[in-house]
Amino acid sequence: MAIRFDGRVAIVTGAGNGLGRAHALGLAALGAKVVVNDFGGARDGTGGSLGPADAVVEEIRKAGGEAISDGADVSNFDQVQAMVAKATALWGSVDLLVANAGILRDKSFAKMEPDDFRKVVDVHLIGTFNCCKAVWNGMRERNYGRIVITTSSSGLFGNFGQANYGAAKAAMAGLMNVLAEEGRKTNIRVNTISPTAATRMTEELLPPQALQLMKPESITPAVLYLLSEDAPTRTIMGAGAGSFAVIKIMESEGINLSQADWTPDAVAAHFKEIGDMSKAQALEGAFQQTQKYVAQAAARAGIKL
Repeated sequence: MAIRFDGRVAIVTGAGNGLGRAHALGLAALGAKVVVNDFGGARDGTGGSLGPADAVVEEIRKAGGEAISDGADVSNFDQVQAMVAKATALWGSVDLLVANAGILRDKSFAKMEPDDFRKVVDVHLIGTFNCCKAVWNGMRERNYGRIVITTSSSGLFGNFGQANYGAAKAAMAGLMNVLAEEGRKTNIRVNTISPTAATRMTEELLPPQALQLMKPESITPAVLYLLSEDAPTRTIMGAGAGSFAVIKIMESEGINLSQADWTPDAVAAHFKEIGDMSKAQALEGAFQQTQKYVAQAAARAGIKL
C-alpha cells in the first residue's frame, strides 16, 4: 500500500520556508490536513510575520488541499498549546507533528554571548519540547501519534561556530530516545531527521552548484516515511540531495579492569583495546549499558548473576 495521510491532521513548525514548507506541501499532497506554523522571523529569530505561513497555505489550497496558518512562537508554550487547541477544535485531533522550526546565531565560542546561546536552545530544544508536550496527551488518548523532530550533523558530529545550535541539536537524540520509549504502549512513534539542504540556514555556506543539488524536497520523503502508519520508532535518518542513511550512536564492547588497575595509567595503557569498535553496539536503553558493565565485572569476579 502506498503511503497516504488521508484523515490525518499534521502540524509542521517552521513551515513558511525551506524544509518545513517542503514537508507541509508533501503532507498535504498525500491527503493530510496541515497546520502551517511559522513565526515569520528572520534567520536569527528576530521580527515576525504570518506572511510566509499564509503563502504556503495558499499553495496547498490551490492544489486542492486543506491547511491553516499559525504564527505561534514555538519557544512560548502557551502559544503552542493554543495552536494545538485550534487544530483540534477545527479538525478533531493532531496525529502528526514535524518539529522543524529553528534559528541560527553562529559565532565562535569565544565570541558567543550567553543570550545567543540561550535563544537558540530556547527555539530548537525548548521549542521542540513544547510542541511534543502540547500534542502528547491527545495522542495518548487516541492511541496514535507520529512525531518527527529535527537534529543536525552539527550536533551529532560537530561544526565550528555552532556551540549553541550543536548543543540543542544533539539534545534531540536524547529527547527522541525517551519519548519513543514512553510512547510505545500508546502507539506513538518518535523519530528524528538529520537534514542537509539548501535553505536560508545554509545558503551562505555552500557553492551555487552544490545548492542546486540540495533541494529541500529531497529531505521530505524520509520525513513522510517516518510519519507513516508503519514507521519505525527511535530512528535517526540522515537525508540530503536524494541520499538517505540511518545514524546510530554506538558504544564499543569495552573491557573490564581489575580493581588494582583502576588508575588513569591503566586506562591509558588499555585505551586502544577499550576503543576497539569491532564489536560495537547501538544500545537500546540506558540500563542495557549498566547490565553490560555489571556482567563484565561479574565474569571477572567469577560471580554468577
